[in-house]
Amino acid sequence: MDHSLLPSFLYSSTSLPQKKIVDDVSTYHHVAAESSKFMIPSPSETGKRNIKMFSRDYYVACAIGGSICCGFTHMAVTPLDLVKCNMQIDPAKYKSISSGFGVMLKEQGFRGFFRGWAPTFIGYSAQGAFKYGFYEYFKKYYSDVVGPEYATKYKTLIYLAGAASSEVIADVALCPFEAIKVRVQTQPGFARGLSDGLPKLIRSEGVSGLYKGVVPLWGRQVPYTMMKFASYENIVEMIYKHAIPTPKEDCTKTLQLGVSVVGGYLAGILCAVVSHPADNLVSFLNSSKGATAADAVKKLGLWGMCTRGLPLRILMVGTLTGAQWGIYDAFKVSVGLPTTGGVAPTPASTS
Repeated sequence: MDHSLLPSFLYSSTSLPQKKIVDDVSTYHHVAAESSKFMIPSPSETGKRNIKMFSRDYYVACAIGGSICCGFTHMAVTPLDLVKCNMQIDPAKYKSISSGFGVMLKEQGFRGFFRGWAPTFIGYSAQGAFKYGFYEYFKKYYSDVVGPEYATKYKTLIYLAGAASSEVIADVALCPFEAIKVRVQTQPGFARGLSDGLPKLIRSEGVSGLYKGVVPLWGRQVPYTMMKFASYENIVEMIYKHAIPTPKEDCTKTLQLGVSVVGGYLAGILCAVVSHPADNLVSFLNSSKGATAADAVKKLGLWGMCTRGLPLRILMVGTLTGAQWGIYDAFKVSVGLPTTGGVAPTPASTS
């Protein structure tokens, strides 16, 4: 492998253990042949499935892992998302988290908590594939553009730029499904789900109606994803540097995945706070035909846009983000790739 392609400050690999030299040559070869059966190669160098770092297969694997972690986790928290959206749209009726669940259960029954699960699952699966796959691509691309010295010195800017670039693309895939999801969840009688909601929305508002909320969606998701990836990378690095005395490459995979979950949950809290005003705006625009951002500010107020539904969203996003990083890194490990983050930058040589 051409090690010049690997930015050492973003990934690490585990070296193969040295074999004990045996005087007898024939005995040495016998021992080497037998012991090789039990050695676990470095995931980032050979991998269970021989996936070369930063190859096409590598980015495909990252996209698949992103699709799995985003689609299933967002679908799992559909009840929380449903109550959150209704609290944002109709705060007089859905006054709190507990009363919101009570109203939903009374009016729609248990099945009502999973309204909109199909557009949620499909939309966020597509978004996750583009988000994680392109993040890994842009992170490597921008590192190569600026060179090793600046990529090391300004690593957080690399994370931010890679995250922003990937999310702009990912939201184009998500936006139509998000529009249908919000309408199904907040407009009783609009549609039962994706199959009847999609054609109904196109008939009433045209194809452009599917992308009416793309700009506020970018306003919500781009800062969210920038915070999600940059804070995660730095939090995980600090955990390995200050909280775990063992170098990452010497930690068990179970411990590494545990760090992924903890780092993801902490990053998720920051994500929720940063992106919440835009989340309120997206919900308002998608639930009110012909509404504008000015209408949202007038009705909700600036304080309301920043705080309405925030505790529930912190719970939801923290759980989501922690689970997503755990699932994503577990998938990477399962195909022989290293977990994300955790390698302290090595200053580039200036000689």
